[in-house]
Amino acid sequence: MPYFDAASAVPLHPVARQALLASLDEGWADPARLHREGRRARMLLDAAREAAAEAVGCRPDELTFTPSGTRAVHTGVAGALAGRRRAGRHLIVSTVEHSCVLHAAESHEADGGEVTRVEAVSYTHLDVYKRQEVDRGGRVDASAFAAALREDTALACLQSANHEVGTLQPVAEVAGACREAGVPLLVDAAQSLAWGPVEGPWSLLAASAHKWGGPAGVGLLAVRKGVRFSAPGPSDDRESGRAPGFEDVPAVVAAAASLRAVRAEAAAEAARLRELTERIRARVPQLVADVEVVGDPVRRLPGTVTFSCLYVDGEALLHELDRTGFSVSSGSSCTSSTLVPSHVLKAMGVLSEGNVRVSLPPGTTEADVDAFLDALPDAVSRVRAQLGAPAGGDEAVAVPPAGTGSGTSEQEAVLVVDTLGRRCPIPVIELAKVIGDVPVGGLVRVLSDDEAARLDVPAWCEMRGQEYLGESPWPEGGTAYLVRRER
Repeated sequence: MPYFDAASAVPLHPVARQALLASLDEGWADPARLHREGRRARMLLDAAREAAAEAVGCRPDELTFTPSGTRAVHTGVAGALAGRRRAGRHLIVSTVEHSCVLHAAESHEADGGEVTRVEAVSYTHLDVYKRQEVDRGGRVDASAFAAALREDTALACLQSANHEVGTLQPVAEVAGACREAGVPLLVDAAQSLAWGPVEGPWSLLAASAHKWGGPAGVGLLAVRKGVRFSAPGPSDDRESGRAPGFEDVPAVVAAAASLRAVRAEAAAEAARLRELTERIRARVPQLVADVEVVGDPVRRLPGTVTFSCLYVDGEALLHELDRTGFSVSSGSSCTSSTLVPSHVLKAMGVLSEGNVRVSLPPGTTEADVDAFLDALPDAVSRVRAQLGAPAGGDEAVAVPPAGTGSGTSEQEAVLVVDTLGRRCPIPVIELAKVIGDVPVGGLVRVLSDDEAARLDVPAWCEMRGQEYLGESPWPEGGTAYLVRRER
């Protein structure tokens, strides 16, 4: 059964398994003790730190092992902000960061700090509803990030690669701007560290072992010498006071061993996986109607490709693919307990419904990918049929009466589609069903209280060649989205 969710977690690497089993016998003792067993554990811990530091590109005494990647991020953000409190309380993050970074920013804000969120999508000053020059790849503008730096900026955070669409971020350029401004940059390298070190003069770096085939429960936090840092909360004499508590030496040894192993295989495996994801990016739009492939087509991780399907319930599609033997992930709102679409897709301004993230683990074969491509069209068709959706691009089209055109006044009659209380993808399905009932230039108002509609209605208009006129609050609750028929 092909597992295509490597961006969430990678199966334990064989080298990690061997190292873990060996260390369970040799590294169980307290590495802080001076007896024979303690010294043996300390030697294993020190060797693991040296190996991990070499892979990260820092000194061993700059590297701390934490209980998770999330803990590494939270400790790094809180520690750097506390250490630079005299400089100011301004924090910069991007809108497409991992949720653990955004949660840390929210915590800082709640404590009285100030946060600037750099957008990955730009809007024109003339019309906030009509997107132009949108970076639909999700790449942060390095110049916009640099422009956000201020005299009171204490810390900036930027991921090395996006966890949902695989886009590589301009870390080196941003790190250079931060260094020039005297501001430390924290890089979340969870998705990219297996493929190589992070370029540029970064100041802090966080990562998580289960992303590269190490055991879960091991994170890395690197803090460069010279960075003002004050560890948050009570601390002890372990891990430089930055991760108090007894080190899990066997898990740390396995994490470091697997990182070294995947790095040795990285160049060849990256080239192979990139060919497979290129195949998926090219073939999916050919096999399935009304699909939007998102993420930067060039500057991206080798094994990640993300696409969204019109008229598809994301949760239903994931279950359908799982039933046929494929494990994938999704950023659709209907796969979330909060019923809110992925903040990354929202920040990019792309279609959220029917979203599928395919992230290939090392060892994925061409046959695995071909089998997925064979299964996907039928899976999408079954979900669309269950929802009573158009079978991809076959919306009914009425013949426009003579004399109608795009000059129709918004004061004229508007066809109202009430989808209040109904979730993604019903609003756009109902919109597609009635668009042919109005003449060219005619208007349709879609009523919805589903947060995903804010992304999906404009995305539908762009994909189907219709004009999105904007949104407004609806007196009876929810939001009204206005669409003009263009063809």
